[in-house]
Amino acid sequence: MSHDSNCIFCKIVEGVIPSYKVYEDENVLAFLDISQVTKGHTLIIPKEHSKDVFELSEETAAKLFSAVPKIASSIKQTFNPIGLNLLNNNGEAAGQSVFHFHMHFIPRYGSGDGFGAVWKTQELPVEEMAEIAQTIKENVKN
Repeated sequence: MSHDSNCIFCKIVEGVIPSYKVYEDENVLAFLDISQVTKGHTLIIPKEHSKDVFELSEETAAKLFSAVPKIASSIKQTFNPIGLNLLNNNGEAAGQSVFHFHMHFIPRYGSGDGFGAVWKTQELPVEEMAEIAQTIKENVKN
């Protein structure tokens, strides 16, 4: 299992930095974010170091994502939020600040809960949508 000695999340996995663990198995660790956006804000990480989703192996992703429903259900049972955001940022331009793949579970309690995302959407012509879909499809690696 690869680790980065300069990575704060690798140090949490190794027990060098303490955390408030909520779930752990041989491949995955979930713990409370030290900067709670809302009560119960939790992070899930693979124990193996991958900088972002682009470095994440399919095997590691499968192991990580198999734990996602367990953690989400536990947060729902514990806090009874009215919703839950699953969030992942990849790259500095997308807001990633810790370069070890991780996902945020952010329980939602209503419009005044301190978290929000603004989406500016656009409608593209049918032809352009078809072209975009075809190009992505051609680049999917099986």
